[in-house]
Amino acid sequence: VQLQASGGGLVQAGGSLRLACAASGGTFSRYGMGWFRQAPGKEREFVAAIGRNGRITYGDSVKGRFTISRENAKKTVYLQMDSLKPEDTAVYFCAAHSRAILTGIYDYTDIKMFDIWGQGTLVTVSS
Repeated sequence: VQLQASGGGLVQAGGSLRLACAASGGTFSRYGMGWFRQAPGKEREFVAAIGRNGRITYGDSVKGRFTISRENAKKTVYLQMDSLKPEDTAVYFCAAHSRAILTGIYDYTDIKMFDIWGQGTLVTVSS
């Protein structure tokens, strides 16, 4: 399975971007999917996740501004980012938890839950 993230770019504060992460190979509908980000000099930070059962979790810093969704038919997970702030500037990574079971309850804020990673896409928010 490979993950390909896209949609990053330069945007002014208050603006919006939508990231997409497309999977190739594997059975996408069975995966828990997540987004993480990493700013220069900082650790990778949890942003949002959506389980194979549709359960959604957000990081505290993005609640109310970001929306995660998935389209299994297209093997794609999205991250709609609104009301962007300069502190949202980072490389955004998508990741998959390929061993998720339908009835499982997982802590997707834990980076160790994810075993497949895509390359990052850079988001820059100017003030």
